[in-house]
Amino acid sequence: MKSYSKDFKDVLQELNSDSKKGLTSEQVISSRKKYGSNKLIEKVGESILHMIVGELTGFLNILLISAAIISIVASNHLTDGLFIFSIVILNTGLSVFQERKASSAINALKSMSAPHAKVMRDGELEDIDSQDLVPGDIVLIEAGDYIPADIRLIEVINLKIDESALTGESVPVEKDALVTVKDDTPIGDRINMGYMSTIVTYGRAKGIVVATGMDTEIGNIANLLNEVEDEMTPLQKKIDSLGKILGTVSIVVVVLIFAVGLLYNYIGITSYAVIDLFMISVTLAVAAIPEGLPTVITVVLSIGMRKMADKSAIVKELNAVETLGSTTVISSDKTGTLTQNKMVVKRIFDNSKIIEVTGQGYDFKGEIIGKNDNISKLVEIGLLCNDSSINGKTLIGDPTELALVTLGAKNGLNQKKINEKLKRIDEFPFDSERKLMSTVHVINGKKQIYTKGAPDQLLKVCSYYLLEGKVLPMDDKFIKIVELANQGLAYNALRVLGFAYKEVNEYKKITEEETGLIFTGLVGIIDPPREEVKEAIKICHKAGMRVVMITGDHKLTASAIGKELGILNENANSLSGEEIDKLSYPEFLDLVKITNVFARVSPNHKVMIVKALQETGEIASMTGDGVNDAPALKQANIGVAMGITGTDVSKEAADMVLMDDNFTTIVDAVEEGRVIYSNIRKFVGYLVSCNVGEVLLIFTAMILGWGSPLLPIQILWINLVTDSFPAFALGLEKKEVGIMDKNPIDPKASIVDKKMGIAIGFQAVFLTIAVLISYYIGDRIIGGDNMGSTFAFITIITGELLRTYSARSESSTIFKMKLFDNKFINYSALFGFGLLLVVLFVPGINTVFYTNVGLTFTNLLTALVLGFIPLFGGELSKKFK
Repeated sequence: MKSYSKDFKDVLQELNSDSKKGLTSEQVISSRKKYGSNKLIEKVGESILHMIVGELTGFLNILLISAAIISIVASNHLTDGLFIFSIVILNTGLSVFQERKASSAINALKSMSAPHAKVMRDGELEDIDSQDLVPGDIVLIEAGDYIPADIRLIEVINLKIDESALTGESVPVEKDALVTVKDDTPIGDRINMGYMSTIVTYGRAKGIVVATGMDTEIGNIANLLNEVEDEMTPLQKKIDSLGKILGTVSIVVVVLIFAVGLLYNYIGITSYAVIDLFMISVTLAVAAIPEGLPTVITVVLSIGMRKMADKSAIVKELNAVETLGSTTVISSDKTGTLTQNKMVVKRIFDNSKIIEVTGQGYDFKGEIIGKNDNISKLVEIGLLCNDSSINGKTLIGDPTELALVTLGAKNGLNQKKINEKLKRIDEFPFDSERKLMSTVHVINGKKQIYTKGAPDQLLKVCSYYLLEGKVLPMDDKFIKIVELANQGLAYNALRVLGFAYKEVNEYKKITEEETGLIFTGLVGIIDPPREEVKEAIKICHKAGMRVVMITGDHKLTASAIGKELGILNENANSLSGEEIDKLSYPEFLDLVKITNVFARVSPNHKVMIVKALQETGEIASMTGDGVNDAPALKQANIGVAMGITGTDVSKEAADMVLMDDNFTTIVDAVEEGRVIYSNIRKFVGYLVSCNVGEVLLIFTAMILGWGSPLLPIQILWINLVTDSFPAFALGLEKKEVGIMDKNPIDPKASIVDKKMGIAIGFQAVFLTIAVLISYYIGDRIIGGDNMGSTFAFITIITGELLRTYSARSESSTIFKMKLFDNKFINYSALFGFGLLLVVLFVPGINTVFYTNVGLTFTNLLTALVLGFIPLFGGELSKKFK
């Protein structure tokens, strides 16, 4: 049995502790040896060296390093190899820098711990370091204290604890030491317990420590955070897969070319030296690998991070930008994300009918539709029997009482003025046993007691009711009407409060006056959904994404909000944490596919739900703001924390932080993620088609017995410089129409799918044709050392720069686009042509690239014009998809 399912006397006996004297010094020493210190333990993080090794052993980087080494050895000079090594170092440095900014959620958890604790030891009250607490210690807590460990309450005086860190629910929980609850009771309903790192908001208490350190509920969250393993994102998997394919293709082609060269030598078609064959093979290896791809992806994702920041979404991890575009399920916390986190009165029962109240949150704008004497009295009671206040944007007090202050303003009452006019002269504070609060005021020269509280408890102390200005005796019929009204309001997810009053001209103790009251009516209070969220959820559904609510609130409340927002419908289910515990895991996996509302769940449940979604093939996003959300945020493919209400722990565990705490910002971020992925596809297709074209070009030239039309350093220049800037520009392309009308990106689909494969094939063939013609003209017609390779170099660069305009869309032709709308492509094309002229005509530089061949204007123009052929191929490919 758990501590909360036992009588506190049994817990004292089990831990051999005394409620008045506490533990002895000897018992403390013994317990510390057994249980250790009351602190959280963090898993050892990954070292920088380990991160660097991890990056360098990625398949694409291994290919690049191999190509660099072979190039240096084969050519006997460093230029080509250093080009490749520099790009590997740049990519590795950028990636490690991003990873070093990874979260330290456990450290944030530690910062929430109470530094000191008031404890009884050897019969004396001591103030000790909370890390020195052991099970069995008797601790004292009061308003403002962080609870230093998990405690079973022994004595309680009007105790309320803010457990939002654990449950996510902002309303403080009333505690009762005398009750016992079942073993499977959710955390939020264990009203005889206090948990480490939660805050006492009202009253005071004494309790016995039952768990410390990693054995506490907060320790359980720390364990969950430590257990979560990082996974490769969909894009990382796709790029890794693409790298392996390109690497395999390059190895096969290199071997094939080398074999063909030897065969041609043998039968007398050519007479290549073995070293020349080897260098041609190295050239092919260099041509097959898109050296600039990792850098372009890194930079484009970084730019995506900045764009999202402008939309109030701070992305902490580069790859999270792309993951957003693949998201298939958005799992969201309810309070503050889907709802406003502002309690508001929406209904009033005036003892005869239900009255509507308009307005949002704590804004005084709004009205009570159908005022009468009952409502005026009820509103006055709610305003005066109240310990909260609203002064501009400054909110003080319980959210439920703040809603009553707002209601008073909507009825024309100013809280400050009415408190000065009808001053409180006595009070009987709320406690969890009575579930009532009473205050005494002088009204028109007479003392009146105003009482509010739980309707069922209030009815027990009422003898009369107010109806249309008349006080009538209470009867069974009226009680039944109130009970039905209470049930109706509760069914609509409203928190219900009752109100009553009576005159008390002379009394000795207010504690004896909660009897014979006049029942005035009920109010229904709710944390309403954000208005903009409904439309955002519609957009999600249109975009093929499920929205799932995961909350610590009650199932009835969560379901009502879910229905109002469109999350819950006839095809979707709702489950509570208690119901989840009764299911086998296979049963749960089946239900998670059709369940859109999970209520009254623990941190373990949240992680279990996210894992189950992932196991059923979903790319899961999880939003949250509490400590209890942190493990699920870390487990999710994309964890999203709240910037305003979020705890440091949740922010550290998340991949993205919403600075406005708004669900719609997630949807905006998903859209941006899709745009970025779409642009990544564009420049991957652009870069890979160039590489495939280069391989096909050299392979065809070898078959024709021409040798390689391009030199290794020229290919490196094309891959790293010429292609990189247009690729960056494609990464900045604006969103295409209808991007949120499509289903999410399939995480299992190859980035080079059938559609892109056709485009790559067409463009590679047309690039090969154009460059072979250019090479033939330069080498065979005009003649001269390196004239053919220079012609080929000019044509392939021109083709690449012009083909960028075609690559802006995978389906629309350049005639349907605003051709020069992307200014970055215009800049990159001009810059590319400028660099080409530098490489061709600047002395010294043209020697390095073997282009100092004395080109005439006609030569240059001929090679440039042939560069339009690949553009034609790119456009033609769009007709065959």
